Amino acid sequence: MTLNPKTGETFTLQKEVDKYRPIFYAGASGDFNPIHIDAEFGKMVGLGGNILQGLCTMAFVMQTVSDWSGDPYRVKKLKVRFAKPVLPEDTVTVTGTVTEVQGRTARCTLVAKKQTGDEVINNAFAEVEVGR
Repeated sequence: MTLNPKTGETFTLQKEVDKYRPIFYAGASGDFNPIHIDAEFGKMVGLGGNILQGLCTMAFVMQTVSDWSGDPYRVKKLKVRFAKPVLPEDTVTVTGTVTEVQGRTARCTLVAKKQTGDEVINNAFAEVEVGR
C-alpha cells in the first residue's frame, strides 16, 4: 500500500481504558508499580486511585500512527511528552496532523486527550516513511 499523505491531513484513534488495562499492561511490560495496579495505594499517594502506565498511553499514540500509515515499520521516530495521568474508565482520543511531507518522510504532530479535554500527551511528533 502506498502512503501519500498531504500537509494538513488528520487521523484519530479512540481508546477506552477499562479497569483491567493497567493490570494487563503490567503483565505485558513488567511494570507492577503499585500506583498502576492498586487503587488504594494510588489514593494514598494523592492520585485519586490507580493510573495507567504512561508507556501504555504512548502505545496508544504509536498505534494511531501505525494504523494511519498502514505498517508499523514505516514509523521511524516517535517522541511524546506525558502531561497528565490516565485513569481507568477514561477514554483517550489521539489526534495526529501531518505538518510536513518532504521526500520520503512525513512529519506529524500528535496530541492525546481524555474525555474531559485534558491533554494527557502533548508536544508529540512522529516521522513516517511514505511513498512505498
